[in-house]
Amino acid sequence: MSLSAAEDDSASEIHLPADIDWEMLDKSKFFFLGAALFSGVSGTLYPIVVLKTRQQVMLQDCPCFKMAASIFRSEGWRGFYRGFGTSLMGTIPARALYMGALEVTKSNVGNVASGQLGLSEASASAIANASAGLSAAMAAQLVWTPIDVVSQRLMVQGSGGDGSSCAVGLKKYNGGIDAFRKIVHADGVRGLYRGFGISILTYAPSNAVWWASYSMAHRAMWSCIGCYFCKKNENGSGGNGSNGYRPDGKSVVAVQALSAAMASGASALVTMPLDTIKTRLQVLDGGEGGGRGRTPTIVQTVRNLVKEGGLGACYRGLGPRWASMSMSATTMITTYEFLKRLSAKNQESFAL
Repeated sequence: MSLSAAEDDSASEIHLPADIDWEMLDKSKFFFLGAALFSGVSGTLYPIVVLKTRQQVMLQDCPCFKMAASIFRSEGWRGFYRGFGTSLMGTIPARALYMGALEVTKSNVGNVASGQLGLSEASASAIANASAGLSAAMAAQLVWTPIDVVSQRLMVQGSGGDGSSCAVGLKKYNGGIDAFRKIVHADGVRGLYRGFGISILTYAPSNAVWWASYSMAHRAMWSCIGCYFCKKNENGSGGNGSNGYRPDGKSVVAVQALSAAMASGASALVTMPLDTIKTRLQVLDGGEGGGRGRTPTIVQTVRNLVKEGGLGACYRGLGPRWASMSMSATTMITTYEFLKRLSAKNQESFAL
């Protein structure tokens, strides 16, 4: 891949490693290594997800650090990993679906946009990434929603130990299998897909915006770097000459990570209310105004949230979610690009 910050100056070219599309990957290695790498990432970020989820089901707002201290004091480190086994079981197939849909869509849409439609490389890349993010999120939710319902219910067990009142309708489960059995017994298979619609509304647009934003931020940053080296060469202080700039592996990873973090902020802020509503729908059984044993509706959930703390209640857990999304996006994209290079059929062609 070669980006140019100034069309009339070859000294500003940025020579990046070639992109790896779906046809260039060793599929078995891609999925096997991907499961291992992303399981490690999920384990590292899981405590932040637990904090976010517990904040979203509290009737009263509780500072993040206070809640973390309370969990550690009353439950120890195990409290930060409630439901992790169930979550990990779902992460592997969900990630496989996500990565497969992402790469297939990105490759096909990119070829159509640049080849048949004749769009510029930048426009084709943004459209392909947005489409890929949308299809990947929808595919992954088929597996992830039931796992999310079970794991989140396990996460919130023990809530309320920090002195704040926990939301009504929380049940107790003896592990993931017990939670799965009781949910199916009470609500049937539909109970496992509670919040599926709003999960799609939350994650599909969020993924589309994130991947498109990442593509644009990534390209913009390399263009700025190209301009910098162009001016540096003009002043006679650069050593790249007409060969342009060939960044090393650390520089490539740094730009990828920063681009991912930039794309995460707005996505977290825009989708936070939907994520809070989704979490409550998936975790709570009935509740105030909804009646015991009745599945809460979206409207009733919003009313309860507004009653508890106004519109600000919809943003409970924003801090942990923002941190989780930024850290997850940064580690995900750098791990993902590393995974693709490890899985390339001819790795010598794609070495950094």
